[in-house]
Amino acid sequence: MTQLYLGFLQFDVQTGEIEANLDQVKNGLENLSQQGPGFVVLPELWAAGFDYPTLSRQAARTTELLFELQKLSNQYQLCLAGSLPEPAKSAQGEIFYNTLSIVGPQGVMGMYRKQNMFAPLAEDRYFTPGSSPCPMQTDSGPVAGLICYDLRFPELARHQVKYGAKLLLVSAQWPAVRIDHWQALLKARAIENQIYIAACNHCGTSGNTKFGGHSMIVGPDGQVLSLAGEKAEAGGLLIDTVLVNEIRARFNTAIPSPHRFFDRDKIIDLPKLAKLVQQYKEGGCRVVFTNGCFDLLHEGHVTYLEEARKQGDCLVVGLNTDASIRSIKGPERPVNQEMSRARVLAALSCVDHVVLFGEETPLNLITTLIPDVLVKGADWSVETIVGAREVMEAGGRVATINLVNDISTTGLIGKIRNKRS
Repeated sequence: MTQLYLGFLQFDVQTGEIEANLDQVKNGLENLSQQGPGFVVLPELWAAGFDYPTLSRQAARTTELLFELQKLSNQYQLCLAGSLPEPAKSAQGEIFYNTLSIVGPQGVMGMYRKQNMFAPLAEDRYFTPGSSPCPMQTDSGPVAGLICYDLRFPELARHQVKYGAKLLLVSAQWPAVRIDHWQALLKARAIENQIYIAACNHCGTSGNTKFGGHSMIVGPDGQVLSLAGEKAEAGGLLIDTVLVNEIRARFNTAIPSPHRFFDRDKIIDLPKLAKLVQQYKEGGCRVVFTNGCFDLLHEGHVTYLEEARKQGDCLVVGLNTDASIRSIKGPERPVNQEMSRARVLAALSCVDHVVLFGEETPLNLITTLIPDVLVKGADWSVETIVGAREVMEAGGRVATINLVNDISTTGLIGKIRNKRS
């Protein structure tokens, strides 16, 4: 099936007024001239807006609202896509994601959690960022999703396109003061990924913020196929997905992704690293530091490093030299030499830099770099973590990460010896 309808329901999301906003969705669908198959996009947090005091109550109704969308989808034979608060449990208690769902006649087909929280609207205080941004699987094939601020991060769309998406749905509450950015970024994401985009924005005013409307449908060549104004509007059109293949056949900028970097270049000495870290900080990058021996790299190490990287924007790993490991663990360790261990660490996508140190502790590294986040395993108390005081006094923080149980280098060495005997 190559013919699809793409549409948007642009309206003024009434803060906290779920029933009124649901009525706006119903009325908007009645005004569309086309039924399925296809997709219609709703604004971000379309049911209640950024009504933080009632966030928990809103989230409690998300399942009910998704069922309402399912009934509407069945009535109009169109998939509906818009974001709602998604409740979840964590070690810290109840958390909330800002989640875009594609709802079809049979129910929810796919979900995408907002990856980047917009601090000026206090999103980072109420919502948890998502992870693993992958396209949503639908009867029309994989469909990419973005939510508002995510539009400014091109790698999110590119990653989903890599996995086969030829259509990107964007649900947003984008302010009028930056509406030119909205239009430029939508066209840029369409051009660079050679995909169709259907984007729906909030219009009207909430609090002190005027939202910009200008919902858009953009072709894979960057041509604006449909553009709304500043007021409530339902719009859309039929598109032919074959055009994506035709454009990519001429030249393909969407899928090719050659690995142009040498991972060994991540291994760096302290003077060079200190200059880089300073540049990162000046650019607003949050630098994370952790350290270890990382001899016989295993699942526990990799899981720990992935979680460490999530604490900021750049992960620096301090790696013990062979001599320092021998002084700690005895003459039979390490199993792998320091440059071999460094090379394997540097090949991990979650690791940005590796720096070796020969001292008993990484204190010199930490006080030289002053990372924004110092990470250590949860088996250490903050008071006993080397460099914790210095990092916190500089305004940084310390994060402890739970370790994978029953996995260790010492245990692996023991198993190898037992098998040999």
